[in-house]
Amino acid sequence: MVNYVTGADLWITISLGAIKICLILFISFLVIRIGRKVIARFFANKKRGPFQITQRREATLNKLVLNTMSYVVYFVAFIMILDTFTLDIAALLAGAGVAGLAIGFGAQNLVRDVISGFFIIFEDQFSVGDYIQTSGVEGFVEEVGLRTCKVKAWTGEVHILPNGNVTQVTNFSIHNSISVVDVSIAYEEDVEKAEKVILALMEELPERYESMLKVPELLGIQNLGASDVVMRIICEVHPMEHWAMARAIRKEVKNRLDAEGIEIPFPRMVMYSREEEPSSKQGADE
Repeated sequence: MVNYVTGADLWITISLGAIKICLILFISFLVIRIGRKVIARFFANKKRGPFQITQRREATLNKLVLNTMSYVVYFVAFIMILDTFTLDIAALLAGAGVAGLAIGFGAQNLVRDVISGFFIIFEDQFSVGDYIQTSGVEGFVEEVGLRTCKVKAWTGEVHILPNGNVTQVTNFSIHNSISVVDVSIAYEEDVEKAEKVILALMEELPERYESMLKVPELLGIQNLGASDVVMRIICEVHPMEHWAMARAIRKEVKNRLDAEGIEIPFPRMVMYSREEEPSSKQGADE
């Protein structure tokens, strides 16, 4: 009879513990879901407040706060679940502190990643949506965390970099970009006429392309090639629009030069016949 009662109490304890664990997990997921909505509303209201932050900075901080909130909620839920098993939490935390100190000496890379992540966010080296080049990787920043950052290449690959490896960063999204276009003109053409045609075209382009911030500038002759005269055009555009605008300028210049009858050089081959040389010499001797 005693064994039966003890077994029944055990099953009741296990059932109550399982119910408590399920309740803790449910409340944790509910807190995270509500927290996400509160954080999103907070950043939405921040746009109408007196203290404005850039959109790129806002996206970075939004993801960081969401991740930090999730880690804190999961940690608290884990501690509460351990408490359900009637474990001494204080002793576990004290032991974890000593163990963490010992592990910290062996996890220097992890500590370095966290510290580097803090300075990346604090100094605003780059934010979500920026196009950067770092550690042999180039692409758009998808996420900036305390330990890692995610960079998506334009071909679709996602590179996950430890923050400690981000030692030198080239950010292409902070300031305006410059489109650089080299145009080749045949030596037989009138260079001054070609310059006038290109300058007239440059005045028209800002009305067609909103990304152009200024009228494109013709710098002049950049190089004298083997079969062409190379002229350089530069144009200030919005960040990350320099590649698209360079392609557009090449197309516009090509069409305008064709319309004006100005030749863009192309490879040519001139053939001489050896049999013609003796005959020409004989004619000269005679």
